[in-house]
Amino acid sequence: MGTAWCGLIFAPHLQLGALQPAPSVGISSALYPTRLEGRSQQGAEVYRSLGCAHCHSQNVRGNVADLSRWGPRRTVSRDYLYDEPPLPGTLRIGPDLSNAGARQPDAAWHLAHLYQPRSKVVKSLMPPYPFLFEVRKIGEAPSPKALRLESPYAPPEGFEVVPKHEAEVLVAYLLDRKKSVALFEAPMPSSLKKEEAGATNAPTGAVAP
Repeated sequence: MGTAWCGLIFAPHLQLGALQPAPSVGISSALYPTRLEGRSQQGAEVYRSLGCAHCHSQNVRGNVADLSRWGPRRTVSRDYLYDEPPLPGTLRIGPDLSNAGARQPDAAWHLAHLYQPRSKVVKSLMPPYPFLFEVRKIGEAPSPKALRLESPYAPPEGFEVVPKHEAEVLVAYLLDRKKSVALFEAPMPSSLKKEEAGATNAPTGAVAP
């Protein structure tokens, strides 16, 4: 029992318990990571409440396949420093989201994808989240926040789909997923063999990029 406690509790605490933000490597010396604030923090709560971590990882492994597709560097303990709780993910049915904001910086794309994933990715395995949106009659003028959807996902004539607060902050959180700062313990790989990439739990084209 004592040996197990030392190996599973005490030793990891010595390694990670005193972990602090560190200067990034490269042209910027800013400390990394920083705490989530405002809408991104609210979005993190929505992300947890919806159980997104059951299908999406935030854990880029150090192999060529992960670095080529999800990269640009492997995930390390410091990346989770201010995540309460850390959400490395349970499975990777959908894409890894460590750098979702860097791969797809268009908020409108993410909103439409949340409302109906197959409106953006034809073979998506992700379920839709219509309860994060309001389908309502168009007033004197269409809402500037209304989604631009094409058939068969467009609302009935005279109606529009508008994101609720929960959808907007969730997208703010996703756009903030840019864990691509080079660290001493996780430098950026100098080169990758693209032809060796492709190993993933999700079929290519079945989920969002």
